[in-house]
Amino acid sequence: MSTLKIHHIGYLVKKIEKARQTFEALGYRTEQDTVYDDIRKVDICFLVKDGYRIELVSPVSEDSVVAGLLKKYKNCPYHICYETADYETACAELAANGFLAIDTPTPAPALGGRKVTFFSSALIGMVELLTTV
Repeated sequence: MSTLKIHHIGYLVKKIEKARQTFEALGYRTEQDTVYDDIRKVDICFLVKDGYRIELVSPVSEDSVVAGLLKKYKNCPYHICYETADYETACAELAANGFLAIDTPTPAPALGGRKVTFFSSALIGMVELLTTV
């Protein structure tokens, strides 16, 4: 799976603006203002520092896809997003390596509508796969 490139680390937070301010105090720069993702019912904000990108993800309702995770794990990193130009092959390779797709490919409003799918591994947790186009 050498075609996978790390795009960002997803960081689950309860209060997105306060989290953004705290990361900015650590030297991060806001790359993209907060965007509402109506599919997942979350607010998303991207920040960068030293060549690294983090995605702050905050549920906006109790039926958000991450509301249960936030209750269980609190504020924490919870996924790595990998970007690929060969999306279908990467999906098949992840499945062949024991990753289970936990949703269907859907557009990500905070990423220009590019298609994403989340996968879970019993050994390493959650990863997100993102198309390059």
